[in-house]
This record gives sequence, structure tokens and C-alpha cells, in this order.
Amino acid sequence: MNTFTDYIRIAALPLDIEWGEKKINCDAVARACGSLPAGTDILVLPELFSTGYADDYDAMNELAEAVNGPTMTFIRELARRHSMAVAGSFLASEDGKLYNRGFFVEPNGDTAFYDKRHLFSVSAEARILTAGEERMPVVRFRGWNVSMIICYDLRFPVWCRCHRNEYDILLVPANWPQARGYAFTHLAIARAIENQCCVVAADRGGSDVYGTYDGLTQIFDGRGMPAGNQSGPFVVADLSRKKQDDYRAGFPAANDADDFRFL
Repeated sequence: MNTFTDYIRIAALPLDIEWGEKKINCDAVARACGSLPAGTDILVLPELFSTGYADDYDAMNELAEAVNGPTMTFIRELARRHSMAVAGSFLASEDGKLYNRGFFVEPNGDTAFYDKRHLFSVSAEARILTAGEERMPVVRFRGWNVSMIICYDLRFPVWCRCHRNEYDILLVPANWPQARGYAFTHLAIARAIENQCCVVAADRGGSDVYGTYDGLTQIFDGRGMPAGNQSGPFVVADLSRKKQDDYRAGFPAANDADDFRFL
């Protein structure tokens, strides 16, 4: 039952992703969830958590799955077992195309998908994958409205715009290296401030051929203030919907926003 709760607990896992090793990565998530803080409502995993990324079409194509494949089967069971929503992204294949596909899976199995819109043209991602065309539907979960972008999308504020306070939480699964960590942190803060919403910047951990990642996973409240704390392998935040609603009501910047869409 999707009932309202004032306080919601969000945990982000900076998983050290093993390239191409789906079972190893899924097993690592399952093990980490053995120490998941009690009462966690939403778990956020990194971008492409089960495979990682490579500038190689053939390798990525071989790893890609349908939405009913083993990765999403694992995620649905994880959500059911821990009575929480699980979000992240995986490498999806559909109609001969590859997508960096975000997911938000509820404990009852209800699932929303989002295909990454802005593909990182500095790498081969824009050549290998197909860009999404639609924003993620806003999901109502335990009384909170949740939306999602993926990694590089964070740089594009128009795409992220929270029109008329339509969402309360913005999830950002990412593979964002420390070399651009200053930008990642400050872009996440900017999205939180301008949209008066919580932003979960859920970066991966470890390292790969593209860089190192540790230490960038953070959670910010609607004022752009740090809200997350380390709890075992997780970064965890307890957020109050009433406090966020009161802040929005007391400083109603959304009422003065441009009343049009570019999307």
C-alpha cells in the first residue's frame, strides 16, 4: 500500500562496479543490503550498476538486456524482499537499439523507466547508445513525488526543471569521475536550490579506465544543504516532506518561474 509518510529514508550505494560482471555486481548489492539501515524507503544504485560502461559497441550489445531480463528480475526481488523502492540504471536492449535505462521499482513490482536523454558526447556513449525522448514520469511513492535523471543530464537545468513543484525528490544515478567532481557536487546543489527539492547524487565507487569515483555520492535537501550521512557502505538521509512543503510555501519561487516548457 502506497500511503503517505512525512519522513522518508533514502540510501544511496556507491557501488564499486566490476566491468561486465552482472552476477558479481548484483551479489555485491545484495550483500550490502544486509547492512541496509532499518526503515529504508528508497535505495538508489549508480548508473549502469550491473555492467559498467565501455566505449565498445559489441561489448555493450552483448551485455544489454530486455526489461524482463536477469538484472530487472534481481531488482524487483530486492525491492520486494526489503519492502522499499529501488532505483538506478541498467544497459537495456529494445528493437535493436541500446539504452542507458533508468528504473524505479516499487515493492509491489510497479516499475517506471527513463532512458537517459543527454548522452556524453566526449565519449562514445552518444554513438553506441540511443538517447531517450521523454522525461521520467513523476512517480508517487509513500506520499512523495519522485523523478529521475541520469548522470550527464545533471548539466542541463531546463531538462531537470521541476515545473510547479511537480516532484519532491530528484534521483541522479551516475558514473561521474572525481576529475569533474567539483562540477558534480555544485550542479547537484544548484538543481536542489532552483527546484526546491531533494537531490540524490548517487555516484558509483571504485575506479575504472575512465577515472576514480569514491567520495562523490551525496544527498542535498531543498535548500541545497548536505542531508546525507555515512552508514556502513551507504549514504543515508532522513527527509521531512512537511519541512520541504513549509519551505516551498514560505519561499514560493515556483510561482514566479517561467510558465512554459522547452521539452
